Amino acid sequence: MLTDPIADMLTRIRNGALARHDRIELPASKLKFAVAQILKSEGYIADVQKNDETDETQKKITIVLKYGRDRQSAIDGIKRISRPGRRVYVRHDRIPRVFSGLGISILSTSRGLVSDRDARRLKLGGELLCEVW
Repeated sequence: MLTDPIADMLTRIRNGALARHDRIELPASKLKFAVAQILKSEGYIADVQKNDETDETQKKITIVLKYGRDRQSAIDGIKRISRPGRRVYVRHDRIPRVFSGLGISILSTSRGLVSDRDARRLKLGGELLCEVW
């Protein structure tokens, strides 16, 4: 049993990018799919698909990783901030900038999951889930 499925997702993405895999699969959940959608909209992954096949016992999310020249990954680093043992909440004016704006933070707000830029624009605070650069 996993106690932190988001950390597991981020670790699978990190390990897949380091091993230069084309795609990774992980167990599906609405939260993981929303995180993957944000990563896709920000340009860190190429595609995300939810496999809703009825013959499988567990639904899966397939993430297609994105690479540049010389198979260099679009994700240089990915870090979990708020963990089950230590939750981190921030106000909209205290959201940290990742590498002076070159990276993003993903926040869980009252309006769902949003990137740090959208949270600042909407003046929303929330739980700081992870940072990606």
